[in-house]
Amino acid sequence: MKRAILTISACMLAAGLLTGAPASAQSVADFYKGKNLNVLIGVGVGGEYDLHARVVARHIGKHIPGNPTLVPQNMTGAGGAKMAAYLADVAPRDGTNIGMIANNFPAMQAAGLDVIRFDLGKFIWIGSISPTVETMTVWKSAGVAAIQEVQQKEVIAGASGKGAITYSFPAMLNEFLGTKFKIVAGYPGGNEINLAMERGEVQARNNTWSSWKVTKPEWIKNADIKVLVYAGPPPADLPGVPNVVDLVTNADDKRIVELIVSGTKLGRPLAFAGGVPEDRVAAVRAAFMQTMTDPDFVKEAAQLKIEVDPVRGQDMQKVVADVLSTPKNLAVRARAIIE
Repeated sequence: MKRAILTISACMLAAGLLTGAPASAQSVADFYKGKNLNVLIGVGVGGEYDLHARVVARHIGKHIPGNPTLVPQNMTGAGGAKMAAYLADVAPRDGTNIGMIANNFPAMQAAGLDVIRFDLGKFIWIGSISPTVETMTVWKSAGVAAIQEVQQKEVIAGASGKGAITYSFPAMLNEFLGTKFKIVAGYPGGNEINLAMERGEVQARNNTWSSWKVTKPEWIKNADIKVLVYAGPPPADLPGVPNVVDLVTNADDKRIVELIVSGTKLGRPLAFAGGVPEDRVAAVRAAFMQTMTDPDFVKEAAQLKIEVDPVRGQDMQKVVADVLSTPKNLAVRARAIIE
């Protein structure tokens, strides 16, 4: 009798009845076949985040087993935090929802900002088309040619509002490099700040180098603007321009600046919420990297003037973990700048 019971138990275990596992695991291809994979975008249509999310969505489906249909959806609010909270707390964690996450959210979480009510350390990072290069740029009428000159002369910088990189970047320079940027906030977006520069209302602004090259190549060609300092990977086409991290000499201050500009390493990042099955994560991560060399994707990226220098999800995972491990006493000092 005892042997019979053991035999029955062994059969049940093999069938998955005692463990709760299905008798036959569903493959990634079987799961995704005929399904939609929603690409949730936390900002409005037209900016770099939206552009990157949509161009990936147009090509990645053919590389995911089962070939799901990618459906981009804009879900705006709180600078993208509304969408990230939905992804973390509401959306199914089965691999059918992926988010385009604001790259400054890990730094905001480390600094303890209330708007981040989800744990980015639990997100599963998929990939990014490229890291970003943030710049502080002045209009030709500013009369300065180097960041050191702004330590002696007031320069008016346009910004959208506190919490935005257009505000926090010059505020960071004022705090840690002693510059004298007078920040005028309240512009709806980058286009309005650009118009304000042309009208002479402001003399400087933060912007990504890739955005300058796409939106205002004539300003670069005609030397209407000059980049004083950058943050992120060294751009080959900005020779002689200093990296802000290299200009900060105090070790604690340097760690705080690294925290504030940490989003440059993430670029425009895509992520799952935690809990998605590992085989689906691996398949989508692999599909993302395959997309980066897909001839159709590469052609469209070139047409859109998107630079392709992909960041792997596994590497992004390490960046986020490092950001979230910033000592609290240093992260608190960053809060006043990035909130």
